[in-house]
Amino acid sequence: MRKVTAGLFSSIDGVVEAPNEWQPAFDDEMCAVLSRMLDEQDAVLLGRVTFTEWAGYWPASTDEPFASYINSTQKYVASTTLGSVSQWQNSTLIRGSVADFVTELRQQDGGTIGTAGSPSLVRSLIRQGLLDELTLMVSPVVAGGGRKRLFAGDEALTTFELAHAQPTSSGTLIVTYRPAR
Repeated sequence: MRKVTAGLFSSIDGVVEAPNEWQPAFDDEMCAVLSRMLDEQDAVLLGRVTFTEWAGYWPASTDEPFASYINSTQKYVASTTLGSVSQWQNSTLIRGSVADFVTELRQQDGGTIGTAGSPSLVRSLIRQGLLDELTLMVSPVVAGGGRKRLFAGDEALTTFELAHAQPTSSGTLIVTYRPAR
């Protein structure tokens, strides 16, 4: 069975929206972890907001090596409002239940299925028991109000187990959790 993972940049106060606006540094250790994660993935799940933002940027980007990776990797887009995702190569719109689609995708041959950005989708995967690992790169900054956090104040109690933790030279803490089952 394929593994479903998520990797998000987070501030100390749990903000995951627009890390380009508050993340103070990107160090070699973070680059190595991200590279390792991408090497394992052969498919990516995206929510509507992340897909729309990325589809407007990455297809024409020369920002390597991520541009080559994301443009050539199969992308599955969870959205009930988009009519098409054909503007970005290797993109497929998930029609119907995302949970059913991901459950079926996990049964197919292949590598890890990553979830990029898309905090709403990540929350949904956790609630439905479909996320195997959550990696957070927690930057030593309080991003403040007015931005989306990974978990809202009304989330149900969900228990995770620490799989790995690594501090980096910039003060970021890279932590990987697995849902306790």
